[in-house]
Amino acid sequence: MSAHSEAHSEGHSEGHSHANGSTNRTRLLIAIGIVTAVLVVEVAGAALSGSLALLADAGHMLSDLFGLVIALVASIIALRPASDRHTFGFQRAEVLAALANGLILLVVAAFVGFEGVRRLLSPEADHVQGLPMLIIASIGLVANVAALLVLRGGDRASFNMRGAYLEVFGDTLGSVAVIVAGIVIITTGFVTADALASLAIAVMIVPRAFVLLRDVVAVLIQSTPRETDVQQIRRHIIETPGVLEVHDVHVWAITSGEPVFSAHVVVEPRVFAEGSTGELLDRLSECLTAHFDVEHSTFQLEPAEHAGHEHEQHR
Repeated sequence: MSAHSEAHSEGHSEGHSHANGSTNRTRLLIAIGIVTAVLVVEVAGAALSGSLALLADAGHMLSDLFGLVIALVASIIALRPASDRHTFGFQRAEVLAALANGLILLVVAAFVGFEGVRRLLSPEADHVQGLPMLIIASIGLVANVAALLVLRGGDRASFNMRGAYLEVFGDTLGSVAVIVAGIVIITTGFVTADALASLAIAVMIVPRAFVLLRDVVAVLIQSTPRETDVQQIRRHIIETPGVLEVHDVHVWAITSGEPVFSAHVVVEPRVFAEGSTGELLDRLSECLTAHFDVEHSTFQLEPAEHAGHEHEQHR
């Protein structure tokens, strides 16, 4: 007859999570205000100067605005408590938001790339004024740097904030490209610099979109987080006094920074005989929290005779 025990080490305290969420929402609201203001200025500047690069940067900022709003909504949804229907709560809302952000970035890059090539093939149709371009892009650069400083820090703990940070960072690079193009047009009259700058912006967008989508897919298919060493976790568990073997190990993430762990642990007979299963479970969960930053862990303790009945695929 087998005996089973489970331990669940819950995530960060509710107060800590709400504090982080409130801070991130404040960051997002400030960034949304900055991006909206610059977007309006850049659209007006693109119409005035005829600059595709400036319009491309405005289009990129529009995608950023959508992304920031989605991230804000997702951060609010993610705070909803768990229920019998949604046992892990709604933390994956931010993963879906990051997925939407990545797809928006790819669409913007495709449009800017197509329009940039079209202008390269028909340079005689370009009527670009360098000075308005330079002034508006400089304003955009200052605003983007301010938005980056606001979002900085939150990008390390959340897909939402990482996506928002990457988008605004791309805008910053885009503003630099437009400034360079504006200077070239003013000093040399080489208006094709505008189309080249727009293509440079498109090229900068694509890698960031793919990096974000790669991380999102890794979570959605429940891959082991890249920073987690499963073999090292196994060693720590096996080295715990009273443990004979560990199998059926699973590590995945609910969202960024929220790894989840489960395993079957074969223990010595004395653990059950002495009634010390609770102490062992405490040691195991404390080990994962302290050494691997895994706050939510589940262990099934079982005697050796039960482990022999486990199906081979669970080993």
